[in-house]
Amino acid sequence: MRAQRTESDERLLIEAAQQDPARFAELYESHFYRVYAFVMKRVGDRTEAEDVTSEVFHHALKNIGRFEWRGVPFSAWLMRIASNIIADRWHRAARESGNPKPAEEVAPDEIERQAALFQLVDRLPADQRRVIMMRFAEQKSIKDIAQELGRSEGAVKQLQFRALEKLRDQLTEKQEGADA
Repeated sequence: MRAQRTESDERLLIEAAQQDPARFAELYESHFYRVYAFVMKRVGDRTEAEDVTSEVFHHALKNIGRFEWRGVPFSAWLMRIASNIIADRWHRAARESGNPKPAEEVAPDEIERQAALFQLVDRLPADQRRVIMMRFAEQKSIKDIAQELGRSEGAVKQLQFRALEKLRDQLTEKQEGADA
């Protein structure tokens, strides 16, 4: 994962993307996990979070030419887009069902923590990552996961255990590196 970008690096990336939309990919890669964590915390559903995150970046790419640098991180603009899209979806759902879902306020440090966790999960071996996503994001039982993957419950438990151990070790390393 790339280190945090400096303000001037980010500004140069934005200006490059404004001149050539193909350069937007690096901004997308830099901010994907943060936006996804923000959206996931608010909507609580993986499929909807993926849809909203996709919509956020589509909207950002479409409107990158109108973005004006004001010394505020690019991620703040993305979070504003995400908030607006989520609010629009909730208003639409409320009109259709007559039952509005209240917005939940999320602290920026919580968003950063979740983004870091999503990045660590993404680095897991494919079978471990799949079990973790099914177990915790999709909230499936060990039995359901075993049936879906065609494995024994014991094998699924072992994959989950190894994945959680690896995540715990990576989080400890990351925190020790931050404390140093």
